[in-house]
Amino acid sequence: MSEEPANLADMVRARAKSRGNATAFEFEGRSTSFVEFDIKTNRVANALIALGIAPGERIAYLGKNSDIYFELLLGAIKAKVVMAPVNWRLAGPEVAFIVADCKAPVLFVGPELVTLVRNIKPQLPDLRYVIATEGGAPESLDYTAWRDAQNGDDPKIPIDRKDIAIQLYTSGTTGKPKGAMLSHANFFNLVQTGNEAEKPEWNKWTTDDVSLVAMPIFHIGGSGWGVMGLYHGAKGVIAREFDPTKVLDFFEQSGITKLFMVPAAMQFVVRQPRAREVDFAKLKYMLYGASPIPAALLKECIEVFKCGFVQMYGMTETTGTIVALPPEDHVEGLERMRSAGKALPGVELAIVDPNGKRLPPGEVGEIATRSGSNMAGYWNLPEATARALDADGWLRTGDAGYMDSDGYLYIHDRIKDMIISGGENIYPAEVESAICDHPDVAEVAVIGVPDDKWGEAVKAIVVMKQGKKAAASDIINFTRERIAGFKTPKTVDFIEALPRNASGKILRRHLRDPYWAGKDRQVN
Repeated sequence: MSEEPANLADMVRARAKSRGNATAFEFEGRSTSFVEFDIKTNRVANALIALGIAPGERIAYLGKNSDIYFELLLGAIKAKVVMAPVNWRLAGPEVAFIVADCKAPVLFVGPELVTLVRNIKPQLPDLRYVIATEGGAPESLDYTAWRDAQNGDDPKIPIDRKDIAIQLYTSGTTGKPKGAMLSHANFFNLVQTGNEAEKPEWNKWTTDDVSLVAMPIFHIGGSGWGVMGLYHGAKGVIAREFDPTKVLDFFEQSGITKLFMVPAAMQFVVRQPRAREVDFAKLKYMLYGASPIPAALLKECIEVFKCGFVQMYGMTETTGTIVALPPEDHVEGLERMRSAGKALPGVELAIVDPNGKRLPPGEVGEIATRSGSNMAGYWNLPEATARALDADGWLRTGDAGYMDSDGYLYIHDRIKDMIISGGENIYPAEVESAICDHPDVAEVAVIGVPDDKWGEAVKAIVVMKQGKKAAASDIINFTRERIAGFKTPKTVDFIEALPRNASGKILRRHLRDPYWAGKDRQVN
């Protein structure tokens, strides 16, 4: 890469010059060159300006993965407007909360979610425009017509590296999602991670790379991965959603060289009957993360995909990966295989006690990190930001772990009771709150239990009011109307009373321990 772009808008301009008519994105038979992408993002920026969207305002996108999303993300960036993608798996009330929280005057909606938006629109006083990305909503503006009514000239709005580029919502411990603000500087820190000489082989890109964008764009694993490929001038092949049967087609038809996946997705792909017939010769690296991987599954994936494997650890608040376990440490029987890896160049790690004091190697404490990838903060939540980020720039991750004397990080547990199912973060408080709305429920505790398919599954332990009865299916169906399907309990147990300590706090550990007996760590 010759000259370093000043921000992500400049990156798009620079790629148009250096890569020209090469393909930037491929999506369902549609191909967009780097030059076309530059012009389309100019049109989007001009169209947002024409709607009166001011610099610093948030716009929301509710839809599955699409090349249109990346046009909107980078087009908004050129207008100095901040994109807030919304998890399309969420239930109506949850979507309404996020769109209202970021005060979006414009909501872009994919074809699968037009009805949901129609139902929640009355609850969104700030929402002035709904734009349908693929038509099918007569009462909304049509995206292509809206974009192409504008000229393709560059709006040339000055952008600072400290400006916010994207706002990604993370599950909140108390049940309300928080908007993590990621700046241009955060993204550049992520894509550069040290100079070329320092970079490990797996983290080097060439313009011949073909990257599969299969993880959802409302996660850093989708949006960040898509931007990473664009930055390096590689071709990005976008999958509308993760479909294990179609993922194999992408390998055969597009010659994928690298991709990022969560372990649950890897399992779906490798268990496809034809997975062993597909030619993975072009695949160089499979990067995986968001939840720990069972050793047996990893072994199976190494046999089938025959490529380099890189385990990654990070979070939305760190703009994605901060720790990686490289291919050379993926050796069966090696103790390091149980670790998350070592810090990337430019990333500092520390294990701290509840008072923030550093702990020596081998001692378990909370993982803290400092780097140029740490978020700017949570949108409109100064107290939550101050709890997560200290004055010296250290971010408390909420994960418990220890480091060995060689600097390898081992994830031990989670401090905040969080459940990770299929790479999605689920907080018990949110699920408990939905179940407690049931008129016959006295109290409830929600825990994560080991699950071979998803890593962990949500289990509710319910105490009914005196004289009241319910079936597990009643509780599950009641919850599903209020929160996303992936958060609803898979199983429900009924007990007489929840175990509590002297101060009345529920002893979640007592409820969890029987299910985790025999496991060497409390995450699956």
